[in-house]
Amino acid sequence: MNILTSILLVLFYLSFPAVIIYLSSKFSAIKKIGLVMVAYLVGMALAVSGLLPENAPKIQSTLTDIAVPLALPLLLFSLNVRDWLKLAGKTFLSMILGIVSLTIVVVTGHYFLSQYIPDAWKISGMMMGVYTGGTPNLVSIKTALNVDNNAYIVTHTLDTIFSLIYIVFLVSIAQRVFGVILPRYKFASQATETNEIPENDIENFDGLFSSGNFTPLLKALGLSVLILGIGGAVSIMLPSDISTMVAILLITTLGIILSLFPAINRIKKTFQLGMYFILIFCLVVASMINMDNLLATSWAMVVYIFAGIFGTLFLHALLSAIFKIDTDTTIITTTALICSPPFVPVVAAGIKNKEVIISGLTVGIIGYAVGNYLGIATAFLLK
Repeated sequence: MNILTSILLVLFYLSFPAVIIYLSSKFSAIKKIGLVMVAYLVGMALAVSGLLPENAPKIQSTLTDIAVPLALPLLLFSLNVRDWLKLAGKTFLSMILGIVSLTIVVVTGHYFLSQYIPDAWKISGMMMGVYTGGTPNLVSIKTALNVDNNAYIVTHTLDTIFSLIYIVFLVSIAQRVFGVILPRYKFASQATETNEIPENDIENFDGLFSSGNFTPLLKALGLSVLILGIGGAVSIMLPSDISTMVAILLITTLGIILSLFPAINRIKKTFQLGMYFILIFCLVVASMINMDNLLATSWAMVVYIFAGIFGTLFLHALLSAIFKIDTDTTIITTTALICSPPFVPVVAAGIKNKEVIISGLTVGIIGYAVGNYLGIATAFLLK
């Protein structure tokens, strides 16, 4: 009976993300909530349901150890590194100012709050990763730094709550607020104001399970497994306290290198397949939480995460004013860094400027690539 329960649990973890994806195509509310958040909510419900078998921790640990390293290369295969060089000067500068702003806020917050937050250096590393990249970076750094599951869930839950408020601010009054100190955006075309925002491919899972994409994606998955094997082999030869960190950075680097090969870079839906494994991770790790610990979140964590988002935003705006970067570029760049690429079209629609979408997506994808390096480096410097 125990074996059957274990098999059913594994099948649930592996297949339920497909259910979430399917339901998101039928109900717009699920897309608005976010697939990652739905996975977390279902996992948390499972955690408090009392349905998990006694050997669940072993299954959960195995799946979380595999899901992230397997997802990373798939997420990175779709990168177009050459496009990074095409970023307009102002956009690139705005990205740098955003990262500098985040670094100042994270380091300052760590200095004042670390005594109230257990393993604050790990939380700081996750913040650097998620606010330059996104959830995949948060997950990767959690794994690399061996962050406690409850600390991870608290961090991501607070991030989700404050990010929602942040997005509402950006699409409503941010343009007028920052317009007081920042110059207006100069449109290149005559279509200066429009809500016709093209569909963002990053969150488009259509065709992921189609027969036409099966063979190419199977090859990409095979490459990801190979990279995982290389990372695992290298980690075995290293001291245990740094083995996971080095493996994650090596897997990230190999994923970026392989993205330079057109035959790999052109495989469709590799990012979405990677996100499928991230959804598995989110579902599993949420089912591992202790609700008592979540409800006992310290005031210092709330302040730190809030400052990480809104402190960075307003410091970024002040630096943009000094360097004369326009309002829309600042808004779309901070969106890409703090909230990741899927939110770029949403905010672009809110500020009625579709011209900034491509540069915003490019900044966000760069963030996905560099987030792990920045997050892990920051964590160990603060440690």
